[in-house]
Amino acid sequence: MRPRTLDQVVGQAHLLDPGKPLRNALAGGRLHSMVLWGPPGSGKTTLARLVANAGDAQFLALSAVMSGVKDIRAAVEKAQTERSATGRATVLFIDEVHRFNKAQQDAFLPHVEDGTLTFVGATTENPSFELNSALLSRARVWVLKILDAPALRQVIDRALDDRERGLGGLRLSVGAAERDALSIAADGDARRALNLLEIGSDLAGEGGTIDARIVTDVVAGGHRRFDKGGDAFYDQISALHKSVRGSDPDAALYWLARMLDGGCDPLYLARRVVRMASEDIGNADPRALAITLDAWDVVERLGSPEGELALAQAVLYLAVAAKSNAVYVALAEARADVERHGSLDVPLALRNAPSALMKGLGHGRDYRYAHDEPGAFAAGERYFPEAMPEGRYYRPVDRGLEAQIATRLAELRRRNTGSK
Repeated sequence: MRPRTLDQVVGQAHLLDPGKPLRNALAGGRLHSMVLWGPPGSGKTTLARLVANAGDAQFLALSAVMSGVKDIRAAVEKAQTERSATGRATVLFIDEVHRFNKAQQDAFLPHVEDGTLTFVGATTENPSFELNSALLSRARVWVLKILDAPALRQVIDRALDDRERGLGGLRLSVGAAERDALSIAADGDARRALNLLEIGSDLAGEGGTIDARIVTDVVAGGHRRFDKGGDAFYDQISALHKSVRGSDPDAALYWLARMLDGGCDPLYLARRVVRMASEDIGNADPRALAITLDAWDVVERLGSPEGELALAQAVLYLAVAAKSNAVYVALAEARADVERHGSLDVPLALRNAPSALMKGLGHGRDYRYAHDEPGAFAAGERYFPEAMPEGRYYRPVDRGLEAQIATRLAELRRRNTGSK
């Protein structure tokens, strides 16, 4: 059922609709090296074949999982022979190209440069992290999107109607609800949609009906798309974090459920949630940090699925809590000053003096013990290194507990200024 023409490709309208850049290039037969980056089953291999067809080029395919430099050299020889014999160009398609190491990627780079090969790579990983900059500079990156349920329904309908390459000759009966259920279960992957349909047809038999019971059996045990450690993984944790920061408890709970459903380690989520408590809530609601630590403890003690409820409780609390990034900003500014000023001496008054020698050197001399001062505050005392100006990093917001902290801090700074 692989599409043979651009018009048979479902999805990827942003690339293949009339007037779009890749469509224009293929329609004009203009070959160029490219990297097709997208999720499994989104049509990367199909597009690579259509690229070769559009340029009337020889199509050679390698898998980075199974191939090495020797296979690349053999492909180059075939390309050179084809060019000498017929004048045709060669498209070298490398599936899972991110699996190639630097030496393997470098092996075909000169032949891309001299025009012997048009390179088309397919990857599910971010090319900017996985491919050599030299290779990326010579290839256009096209991003393929996950196929939505209507696109997958189109794939299934075509397979059921096609008598030549599909299941049209089996006279199967498949209702609209069952077709939709298979489309959703395929989770954006056209290959998976066809596999599920084929299994269903085997269970139904020729002339049979793929009913709700068969669909349930076929899709049982399936999991939603989730690549541990890949871009989708980090995109989802980013969505969870931003939903918490944006005070949307429902969206935050959705992304938490998505990650748990995909098999994410709940302990990883617990660690990230603790970070959110300090980065986005801080002293606006100090209870947030304690609640997230308690949730982490519950996850460690009870595991899944029991501990996931405590994790959900913590995420919901963070989402509705007062927000402040004052701690996050203050730490970043303090670190910047550390880098800017280097290793300055600790003022003598603030140094430790556990021995007579240290006391004789002036350590701790003239130190004012705050508890002996009015209000337990040594107004005018300086705690920064003498060679740098006093920093003002912590700026409490006017939300939650930090509103009260801001009032207290303003009073202390007023007393400091008045004593100088």
